[in-house]
Amino acid sequence: MSNQIGSFKHLSVFLFLIFTLTLTACGQGSSTTTTGANAATPATAATPEAATATEAAKPKEKVKINIGVQGKTGILVYARENNFFEKAFAAVGAEVTWNEFASGPPHFEALASGRLDFGSVGGTPVISGQVGGVDFKAIGVTSDGRKGNMIIIPKNSPIKELKDLKGKKIAVAKGSSAYNFLYMAIAKAGLKDDDIKVIQLQPDDARPALDSGAIDAWSIWDPYATIAVFQAGAKVLVSGEELNINAPGFLIARTKFTQDHPDLTVLFLKTYEQARKYYLDHQDEVANGFVKTQKLDKPIIETVLKNTFPLLSPITPEFAKAHQEQADFLYSQGAINKKLDTSQVLEGKFVEQALKELSAQK
Repeated sequence: MSNQIGSFKHLSVFLFLIFTLTLTACGQGSSTTTTGANAATPATAATPEAATATEAAKPKEKVKINIGVQGKTGILVYARENNFFEKAFAAVGAEVTWNEFASGPPHFEALASGRLDFGSVGGTPVISGQVGGVDFKAIGVTSDGRKGNMIIIPKNSPIKELKDLKGKKIAVAKGSSAYNFLYMAIAKAGLKDDDIKVIQLQPDDARPALDSGAIDAWSIWDPYATIAVFQAGAKVLVSGEELNINAPGFLIARTKFTQDHPDLTVLFLKTYEQARKYYLDHQDEVANGFVKTQKLDKPIIETVLKNTFPLLSPITPEFAKAHQEQADFLYSQGAINKKLDTSQVLEGKFVEQALKELSAQK
């Protein structure tokens, strides 16, 4: 247990350093920024619902909306490629800037330095952000997290079940949703953290390591898992769904932005929901779009879309409870240095208002 606590304490130190360095050197960050003017040309015409998002009052001065995006698929990726937010915010005199991140934790560095207003991340980064004292709110649920995280292994791996991971090298992005998932998974198999050798790698570095045999397994989220299955013959050892691990993902927002611009916060959520509905109702069109922009084979994209069901849900008691349980687990393992009341960062009024307004427009 002492080794287990020690390993997790490295995460606490890591998080502290991240947020300290961010506040003192906020000009630096692992993100790429594009403005609405440089965004991709929309692949489809604006939907009728998109016009309804312009009901928010126009701000007195032009406001810049900084939105974070990660991964190769998903609602925000598709919305960026098709200018959903650019159109909605331009109608109220605001401008959209996009920031690309490799995973969830860097979103909170950007939030802390005021370089980000909205994003979409897994539950573990939300917990890490709260521990780090970042001033933010989780404003809506985007996923129950059950299918999002997986542990995958190389094609010819002798590993058959979770307990076979003992003594093996496993890659994972520290502080990500897959990080907590990995430790919850091995705990269910009766393993301790010092039974495995964790290699801290971001997705773009972990994939070559898996292909070359430098690691024995990879704890990761989709679409990276499905891409590895198709392209390298990797196998899914276990998923959150199989282990019945609920780990909600969230839309996050900088608190000061929500206070200064509550109407724009509601508009962000309404636009997200309109993009989400279009995404789900036009899967073939969406798949073709990602094939073109992400340079991936269509069967890969179709599998990813089939395996995921993005949400925009109020923060229900069930989701709040599941998120609190994630934080309690991290605390019990020594990963965070204080017991959290996660309800302090959950703010449901904006998503409730957004969904209410959209429902009234039907």
